[in-house]
Amino acid sequence: MTSIDTAGTFPLGDRTVRRLGYGAMQLAGPHVFGPPKDRAAAVAVLREAVAQGVNHIDTSDFYGPHVTNEIIREALYPYGDDLVIVTKIGARRTSDAAWVPAFTPAELRAAVQDNLKRLGLEALDVVNLRAMFSASGPAEGSLAEGLGALVELKREGLVRHIGVSNVTATQVAEARNMTDIVCVQNMYNLVHRQDDAMVDDLARAGIAYTPFFPLGGFSPLQSSALSAVAERLQATPMQVALAWLLRRAPNILLIPGTSSVAHLRENLAAARLDLSEETMAELEVVAG
Repeated sequence: MTSIDTAGTFPLGDRTVRRLGYGAMQLAGPHVFGPPKDRAAAVAVLREAVAQGVNHIDTSDFYGPHVTNEIIREALYPYGDDLVIVTKIGARRTSDAAWVPAFTPAELRAAVQDNLKRLGLEALDVVNLRAMFSASGPAEGSLAEGLGALVELKREGLVRHIGVSNVTATQVAEARNMTDIVCVQNMYNLVHRQDDAMVDDLARAGIAYTPFFPLGGFSPLQSSALSAVAERLQATPMQVALAWLLRRAPNILLIPGTSSVAHLRENLAAARLDLSEETMAELEVVAG
């Protein structure tokens, strides 16, 4: 039994994964563009994650682009039977590192093929369709055309399960009316709580919710209340923020990213923190 087993597991499609996983975005270069400064260190992080019991890795071929998928293959191929690799499509990178929509059926099919090729897979476990209707976050707009293309790829056996990312509650409902949705991936953390109702609705439906930027992303979470709790528990503020997410709802799957083995171990150690009801209430002020 590894330390992250204490965080429990949750279904992801027809697989079951440990609730503490790993997000590969930070393995690419600055601004998620180009190669890492130390490729060997990136390989080491992935191998250590799996050695620590992680069996859920989140990636995308537009990280780099192509960089994280190539490093995952170098580090972990052939993949263990219990490893679930989740990728996302719906965007592409330009030569100046911008993120732009790539949402036509042809672009989505090409993205699936790129992920398959670089990961060395015949089928992708889970593909999240990322909505790109606004640069600032979820915005309304129909997913029907893109999701229809992804459903066809699932029929062809290239994709096993479908999720959605950067979406509104209306878009989640639209997607669930079209096909089985196994996960939703949105920004959510101790401070950014706009999806509170969605998290609970998905929990009741048995659907995983995977928060990106669980530690605040490019602006790390900072709070005197968070720091006070961390000091009392002899933990770091980031460990407490991860433990809060694990305690918040049983369907939350965490994918904190890092390019450091030491930081990876620190993140995974959050599984051992047991936050009481009183501590959870104390942390509510952070969201205030």
